[in-house]
Amino acid sequence: MVTCAVAPRPIRLVRVATYAAETRRRMRAVAVEFDPERTGPPEVRDVIARHALGPSRVIGRPGVAHVCSGCGSGNENPPGDVAAVMVTPFDDPVWASLTGPHARFAERAGQVLRYPVDVAPFFALPPEPDDGVWDDVAALAGPGETVTVHNSLPVPAGWEVHGRIAGVRLVDVALEAGEDAEAVRLGPGDVPEMLDLVERTKPGPFRPRTIELGTYLGIRRGGALIAMAGERLHPPGWTEISAVCTDPAYRGQGLATRLIRAVAAGIRERGERPMMHAAAANTSAIRLYLSIGFELVPRPDFVSVRVPGVPAAAELTGSARGTA
Repeated sequence: MVTCAVAPRPIRLVRVATYAAETRRRMRAVAVEFDPERTGPPEVRDVIARHALGPSRVIGRPGVAHVCSGCGSGNENPPGDVAAVMVTPFDDPVWASLTGPHARFAERAGQVLRYPVDVAPFFALPPEPDDGVWDDVAALAGPGETVTVHNSLPVPAGWEVHGRIAGVRLVDVALEAGEDAEAVRLGPGDVPEMLDLVERTKPGPFRPRTIELGTYLGIRRGGALIAMAGERLHPPGWTEISAVCTDPAYRGQGLATRLIRAVAAGIRERGERPMMHAAAANTSAIRLYLSIGFELVPRPDFVSVRVPGVPAAAELTGSARGTA
């Protein structure tokens, strides 16, 4: 039986993440603070135990919620604030994707991974980086380039911080998935129209080869692409639904919801669970996702930083000017 004590102060929920490294699975526990007035114990139990971590138990004592790895025997709370846990690739889906189902896309410098620049803008740092990790980021990105990484490490001196990015992660708990008769599968020939729709609607990063990451569906009217959604990050057991966008002239018709349901149907057919991300400021999208069967779970913030130095393109331009 799942139990969790109600605490008068913020609950310290122990979250966990599995990272599939090249030769083994690495486990790491991560602690996150919750405000019980916003994410009270019932939500902690229901979302984390049932949906984020699968068949785990949540046990607790006043002020602390523990996620316990299927001990199943009604054991007493484990000593200390951190329990032994069953883990998933949920805390860093970029790392989990690039060391798992998307390994074929991974570009590496030392400890750091990234997607090709024409596929996605995401970098991933290892779960337990050493002191040279920022050197690896610089080597992989190049001088003067901007990268976005988990906001969990101090940014070294000389690196310009462009901003800290707050977002939310949502998981499918009650989505009614199903095929849509009007939705068509999009392919490489549709990319110019997809890029145009993304440019006009700003759903988030979408690049010329992003379509290679998974299935993308669209709805056309009068031959024109007016709405789309598809699959992006792919940590083991999960697939992210992304690039959800609708031409402004066709909003309010439920097209985004229909496409989310249709993409989710394909994900579930593979035995995986849909997940989504959204900017914390995009409250209208978050309300929609919550209304159709997604629930919020914790996620880290990200930081956008500029690698010291002059971009290679700028150096070439400068050299050309100097010899003109």
